[in-house]
Amino acid sequence: MDQKVKVGLVQMSCTSGKEDNLKKTISKIREVAGQGAQIVCLQELFTSLYFCDVEDYDNFLLAETIPGPSTDSLSEVAKELNVVIIASLFEKRAQGLYHNTTAVLDADGTYLGKYRKMHIPDDPGYYEKFYFTPGDMGYKVFDTKYAKIGVLICWDQWYPEAARITALMGAEILFFPTAIGWASSQEVNTNTEQYNAWQTIQRSHAVANGVHVVSVNRTGDEGHMKFWGGSFIANPFGTVLYQAPHTEEENHVHELDLSKSDRYRTHWPFLRDRRIDSYTPITKRYIDEG
Repeated sequence: MDQKVKVGLVQMSCTSGKEDNLKKTISKIREVAGQGAQIVCLQELFTSLYFCDVEDYDNFLLAETIPGPSTDSLSEVAKELNVVIIASLFEKRAQGLYHNTTAVLDADGTYLGKYRKMHIPDDPGYYEKFYFTPGDMGYKVFDTKYAKIGVLICWDQWYPEAARITALMGAEILFFPTAIGWASSQEVNTNTEQYNAWQTIQRSHAVANGVHVVSVNRTGDEGHMKFWGGSFIANPFGTVLYQAPHTEEENHVHELDLSKSDRYRTHWPFLRDRRIDSYTPITKRYIDEG
């Protein structure tokens, strides 16, 4: 039985104006919905510039509750357009407690819940540990009108354990809202190697789990960072079905046939042959005598 769903990707640049970014995003949601999109994924922290390039206490003012103002606005849009919206936001949970969080809104506008980013980086230009408490809700799947989806966020992309657990919970598509880029001082060869590594690890999640992967990144120059765009979709065997340009904004709608996961999983039965009795050591930081 066919199980086809059209996903919409919104790759865009942002400004310092939070309301302007939200309005721009909503206009782009309308564009992809007009092209038939049923599930729309937005990039990481789309309501602002990527503020984690510096440690600045004033940036905490960008945070909001979830549910809150942005999810209220997007819920109305989701209901009007009959689309699922995956919205990455800066969450204020309580005074002094903040998360990098993605909300999922169903096609009737219902708030289905949220996923809090589990893996928090701390690298030059990505000082996220200054802002975000690691997620404490575990991995999540959301049973939307069109498909059961899993959501992971940016740095989560590099961890096969996160993708595996989310897939084992029944996710039919893994979505990765993202904000990643190149330092403006880097050489082209380094840029190419980094992008290829980023895409390859996510394509491997598709293969290992027999699911489609949809990764949505931002684009544009922000400070010393050039966000590399390159949003893409991979099928359950890791084939790239679509890849956005690096330096341009782009909306894209693509139809996925989720029924193909069964064929991939039966012909290449990685899930069948998992030796779950042998994996206990994976919970250790490193396997040594210490």
